[in-house]
Amino acid sequence: MNIIEADNEEAVAEIVKQGRTLEIIGGGSKLGLGRPVSAAHRLSLSPIKGVTLYEPAELVMSVKAATPLGEIEEILAEKNQALAFEPPNLSRLLGGTANHQTIGGVIATNLAGPRRCVAGSARDHVLGLRAVNGRGEIFSAGGKVVKNVTGYDLCKLLTGSYGTMAVFTELTVKVLPAAETEESLAIAGLDAPHAVAAMCQAMGSSAGISGAAYVPGSYTVLRLEGFGPSVEARRQRLRVALANMGDISLWDAEQSRSWWRDLRDVAPLAGMADCAIWKISLAATQAPDLLAQLKLVHGTRAFLDWGGALMWLAIPCGEDAQAGLVRSLLPDGAHAMLVVAPEAVRASQPVFQPLPAAQAAVEERVRRSFDPDRLLNPGRMM
Repeated sequence: MNIIEADNEEAVAEIVKQGRTLEIIGGGSKLGLGRPVSAAHRLSLSPIKGVTLYEPAELVMSVKAATPLGEIEEILAEKNQALAFEPPNLSRLLGGTANHQTIGGVIATNLAGPRRCVAGSARDHVLGLRAVNGRGEIFSAGGKVVKNVTGYDLCKLLTGSYGTMAVFTELTVKVLPAAETEESLAIAGLDAPHAVAAMCQAMGSSAGISGAAYVPGSYTVLRLEGFGPSVEARRQRLRVALANMGDISLWDAEQSRSWWRDLRDVAPLAGMADCAIWKISLAATQAPDLLAQLKLVHGTRAFLDWGGALMWLAIPCGEDAQAGLVRSLLPDGAHAMLVVAPEAVRASQPVFQPLPAAQAAVEERVRRSFDPDRLLNPGRMM
């Protein structure tokens, strides 16, 4: 595939205007996410990087789209700030390089980690953007302030569109103070129904937890973050509320951070040879039944995040990633995305949850309004 490199926004626009189909990459860490792209050329944005605005007091940062996420996190850490949606690094699943992940790729795929259950997704933290649509037109949306109302929210529309409607060139994101400390309460030996009950009870309490996850055969873990005295007081309340759940272990800040970082990056499923990896969104109360049904399939492994509302599943891949089986077991309202599978499987199966015909037609009309000739990442989503 021919690689074309653009070093600024205007160059991106000129390349798109030439009417060639393009696969869009920044650091290339997410080339294996979504369906394989059918494009004649690859447009590399790697030179379009750097911080253009950072106002710690205003909780705002603007960055070029190909800026490595690691560089952004280092700059924020110097001011004791962070991206609250806790973007995961899926390099252990997708086979990419950990330090190649860019802010543009994170926003294009709407990736968020364990804190999403309280802080929202990446979409909720994008304040503004600059981009080039499929006609080669440069446009902007949103703004550079936290309180920002500018009519229809194109930022939310474009976040998670996998580069199929526009090429991001600059993004403005909301940043928040990093937690002074953290700790976690871990309960061993719970089955799925009791684990989900414990997580729901904790999330509905006044303890203000920032993470709730369950790894079958291991632990149900609840994270507390904030100022030291506040964390201690909330921990005591949570211990009392969950006293009937069994023995509760306390993990200090170091152990807590390490465990949640691995969970964020889906480490429990890394290295599952010959398995497809699915990401399933569902109501937390539906998770135990689905886990029980999937447990009957030999070779599966799964864990729950977001208080039970997110299931990560590894299942023997076969020729179709068990797509028919997985989707036939989904409860009403659940959605399944195929995250890891061989390219041939991702090309032949619906990677994203199939939409009702009417909704799919609306989505396609919106996509074509930005990219009428399907030049940008053609085939990536459908």
